[in-house]
Amino acid sequence: MFVDSHCHLDLPELAERETEILAHMQEAQVTHALCVSVNLERYPRVLAWAERYPHIYASVGVHPDYEHIAEPDVAGLTALATNPRVVAIGETGLDYFRLTGDLEWQRERFRTHIRAARLANKPLIIHTRAAAADTLRIMQEEGADRVGGVMHCFTESQEVAEAAMEMNFYISLSGIVTFKNSHDLKQVAKNIPLERLLIETDAPYLAPVPHRGKTNEPAWVAHVAAAVAELRGISLDGVGAATTANFFRLFECAKSA
Repeated sequence: MFVDSHCHLDLPELAERETEILAHMQEAQVTHALCVSVNLERYPRVLAWAERYPHIYASVGVHPDYEHIAEPDVAGLTALATNPRVVAIGETGLDYFRLTGDLEWQRERFRTHIRAARLANKPLIIHTRAAAADTLRIMQEEGADRVGGVMHCFTESQEVAEAAMEMNFYISLSGIVTFKNSHDLKQVAKNIPLERLLIETDAPYLAPVPHRGKTNEPAWVAHVAAAVAELRGISLDGVGAATTANFFRLFECAKSA
């Protein structure tokens, strides 16, 4: 019924509870999840989840927050993305909130991921924080619209959402949409066309209400779906069906993985 389009099952908080996490997913009718890579060092652990379980998929990429590491290159990312269990490139993007100074290396890394995605013909998972203008500009300059993708854990404005959707991107809502003070995001959640919407946990982070402050897990994406259903005045089943269909439309290679 539900798909968690973005989580980090390889991190210790979840990996150490593997059996429990999977059981909770089944109980909550979360049928699939995408385990997202944040650096190449941990990528084998991400891939291992996808290779163990047919309902778990993997991505490959390096998060913009990781400084002073060996930079990924186009050829390396493209080669790793040929694995049939890898359905996306990322997460990648820009983050000007946590890091300051000359961040040209971040922008170049982002370009590398977009170029790899185009070569691999797989969609992008994009993270952007306090950097929307540069994120959209680089997406446009590098032709990200040719592969599309998802704006993960979306917290930007309606205008940013519309610009991303014009480039063939989906908008993914996390547990933040359940938070009391997320008024602007709730409005975006009402306005995004249902056929461009995804839901996620970003587990182990950003647990939704009523679990806020706890270690998040994929089963709790159902709470995100419930919040979206309430905001839009539609059924929970309707949100589940639409976002699941959207996931498999975007990550088309997941159908045969």
